[in-house]
Amino acid sequence: MRVLIVDDEKHVRQAIQLLANWKEYGVTEVLQASDGEEAVSLIQKHSPQIVMTDMRMPRKDGAALLTWLYEHAPEIKVIVISGYDDFELVRHVIRHGGMDYMLKPVQPDALNEVLEKAVSCWNKEEEGRRRMTKQRIQVNEMRPYYADRLFSDYLGGQGRKEQVLKQLEAEGLLPAANPLCTVAVLAIGQMDMRLYLKFKHQQELLYFTVMNIAKELLRGRGIVFRQLNHHAGEMVLLYNGEPKALQALLQDLNEGVYLTLNRRFHAGISVPHAFPDEWADAYEEASNAVWQRNVLDPAYIHLKQQERFGSERSSKLSSLDEQLRLAALSGSEEQIGSAAALWINKLRERQSITPIELDQWQAELEWIIKQWMEEGQDGGANASEAAAAREEDAILSLNHEGGMDWELYEEQIVQKLQGISTQLIRKHSKDSFFVQDIAAYIERHYQEEISLQDIAAKFYLSREYIARKFKQAYGVTVLDYVSRYRIEKAKLLLHNPHLRIAQIAEMVGYQDEKYFSKVFKKVEGMNPGEYRKEHTLGI
Repeated sequence: MRVLIVDDEKHVRQAIQLLANWKEYGVTEVLQASDGEEAVSLIQKHSPQIVMTDMRMPRKDGAALLTWLYEHAPEIKVIVISGYDDFELVRHVIRHGGMDYMLKPVQPDALNEVLEKAVSCWNKEEEGRRRMTKQRIQVNEMRPYYADRLFSDYLGGQGRKEQVLKQLEAEGLLPAANPLCTVAVLAIGQMDMRLYLKFKHQQELLYFTVMNIAKELLRGRGIVFRQLNHHAGEMVLLYNGEPKALQALLQDLNEGVYLTLNRRFHAGISVPHAFPDEWADAYEEASNAVWQRNVLDPAYIHLKQQERFGSERSSKLSSLDEQLRLAALSGSEEQIGSAAALWINKLRERQSITPIELDQWQAELEWIIKQWMEEGQDGGANASEAAAAREEDAILSLNHEGGMDWELYEEQIVQKLQGISTQLIRKHSKDSFFVQDIAAYIERHYQEEISLQDIAAKFYLSREYIARKFKQAYGVTVLDYVSRYRIEKAKLLLHNPHLRIAQIAEMVGYQDEKYFSKVFKKVEGMNPGEYRKEHTLGI
């Protein structure tokens, strides 16, 4: 804190400087001026918080200095120290914001009391100023977000549209009156991995950079805002200029972004729509245009009318579920790489791939892996739930031009499979134990009536899960395993010529001799009597 002492008598200034307990009140610097003119110069240069001034001085006197302070620096606390007990002087001090009027000679206690009061008052008001400044900064920082929220809510149909429009109008955010508006959507979310990593913890800076360039180019021909209700990151331009000029503007925007970020972004454009009634429809058109574009096409601007590849059937990663699972279960880098390459080669045959398909395939792979780990558990998530639960900043496999990056995509699949491999092997090992337990149970109880439902109840697992896991482990169904085990036992018993076939059927769990013979022939290719003759001929 700084204090300025103003008096035309040097010994008075020095006396005041000696009498005050400056350090006690946080004063770190004391300045001196011989008159009002010199005081004004020092105030402008050093900005003191407190001024102690005489009233009768040459050139600019104390009254003139108070008037100047009142007009130019009203926050400064003024203490008058004068040798004149003059009512008019006192009244002038009060009218112009002076805190106190002291008479010479100054007493130390009185001086320090007034100084303490002035310091306390300054600190209190300064705290208020800081608080107000902070609030203004917060308001200014929140204003762009508030505008983005209003626009996004209008597009998403959240709340009453009429009310949102009134708020936008009250904030002066609506574009100039025009019966038609064209919407462009800039796909910030379709960035490449390198740019994503650069701005991973500074997403706001990325949007701020692009938005500033867009605002400079719009020049009153529209507005730009961030779509907050879209997880994949979109910036929306509501353009009320000549529709044909929007493409040129977007090209200029891309050049400006390229100079700043060394990137160009893809944008979708709607056809002109009535504003504001059809604004949301125009946004959907523009958003669909950029998210349904062909990533194999080098163009950056995408129009709603371009229906280029709607007839191509969408590929499903789940069609390779078993190959991918076995590769991950093998733990072999070579097999995992081959499984990933199988999918990549399938996609390379396509004429088009859209960003929305890339996003869906990423979600599908996560869902498939989730299913592998949740097999046997109730309440597994479906594909749409898995997609909804994904991280908002999921990055597509695109290169720096927004095109398909095959190498990156294959690498991402391989990393996913390698990442789950150890867990899947561990889980499979655990699963193998209960499958072996089921097999042992069948071997102990093969003579009894055995059904899949009985086994499911015995082991507290679903029939579907047991059937799938048993088939994976033994290559046959549970019922086929039961049949084959019974037939193996029957083959041993058939070597005994004293046992009738009906008796053998009953001993291995079949109450019906005809059914036993049917099953036996299906497994061995001959009926029990033929088997007995062939294998007991030499006995």
